[in-house]
Amino acid sequence: MSLSTQIMDEMKTAMRAKDTVALEALRAIKSELLLAQTSSGSKEEISEAEEIKILQKLVKMRKDSAGIFTAQNRPDLAEPELAQITVIEKFLPAQLSEEEVEAIISKIIAETGASGIASMGKVMGLASTQIGGQAEGKTISAIVKKLLV
Repeated sequence: MSLSTQIMDEMKTAMRAKDTVALEALRAIKSELLLAQTSSGSKEEISEAEEIKILQKLVKMRKDSAGIFTAQNRPDLAEPELAQITVIEKFLPAQLSEEEVEAIISKIIAETGASGIASMGKVMGLASTQIGGQAEGKTISAIVKKLLV
């Protein structure tokens, strides 16, 4: 089942349940998917990797917003953002722990023989393709820096 179909099914469920927070998050996902699909000018479906990137971007935006609202002592605005994150994360693959990411990156470094911070770009490229949507880029970058220094 494609992500678009899953989103539509979840939207119907959220409408029936009158769950406005979930419905808002699902509509945001649908909107971003449609924008990505039409930006290329074709009616083809977008790849699963692109869908994951879009979902991660939406989660990151909401985390940033929730952080700002919390810093400004506005929990009334932060709560819906955090609730939307949980709705969006249902469609993302299971996230790897930092230890698992560190093990994968250590293996990549050993295979490539990378050493020093100058090799960071090469290691990041390989790690990003191998780990995909299972960890945030920020986490991957921090671990690569830690292991290469």
